[in-house]
Amino acid sequence: MNANRDLVEDIRDYWSRRAETFDLAFGHRIAPGAEAAAWSQPMRAHLPAPPAHVLELACGTGEVTRLVHDLGHEVTALDFSEAMLTVARAKHAGKARLRFLHADAGQTMEPDARYDAILCRHLVWTLVDPAAAFADWFRILRPGGRLLIYDGDWSRPKPSGRWAAWLLTLWDRYSPDPHYDGATGEAHATIMQRLPFGDGLSAARLAPMLEAAGFAGVRVLPHTPIARAQRRTNGLRNALRTRVYDRFIMVAEKPAG
Repeated sequence: MNANRDLVEDIRDYWSRRAETFDLAFGHRIAPGAEAAAWSQPMRAHLPAPPAHVLELACGTGEVTRLVHDLGHEVTALDFSEAMLTVARAKHAGKARLRFLHADAGQTMEPDARYDAILCRHLVWTLVDPAAAFADWFRILRPGGRLLIYDGDWSRPKPSGRWAAWLLTLWDRYSPDPHYDGATGEAHATIMQRLPFGDGLSAARLAPMLEAAGFAGVRVLPHTPIARAQRRTNGLRNALRTRVYDRFIMVAEKPAG
């Protein structure tokens, strides 16, 4: 338990330190236009019709928050980093249908059956107790509620992405990116080594864990449309980054019975 607590604090400190410049790093800010539309499409297709009460876990600086809120939902955006929430609150100041919540995404402490939908981006790989988190998410969803996950395997390049990873390593050696601290960053890698999914997160690994928590109708959706949109709105270095890791989208539901 103490080891888990120490890890949670290390994760919180790591992302809190990055809060002010987080949107400058590739993969966090969502550009308007084609990229925003690509991220929004799974929300349009798989979240309940608006206005639904949606919980966004690990909202960070509020980029995904903007998209789901713009669809007309009532949004609760949760994060355990006050530094991240400070940025998100400033970004969305004055908006109706939106509240921010300082809490742990792995143990929300929210009431039973409160939400029509839950979504998260790049959160699951950081969970220190995935089974407990999934049970908590199942508990706070209403019967028939939806879970939408955007994530990936950040532990190693996919086979087809090794060439892009090699080029990026060479590029970063001679021209470091001051804002990017992805899976190749030392602090990021040190945290990953201590996580349950530190050896890799895949849709095939995640699906049975969600089913064990009670979720049904687990489906994998392609991440390719998002990657294509990112390549149209970013330079060559970031276009290469879209090709390194295996990213996926997953949707599941809490049975209505």
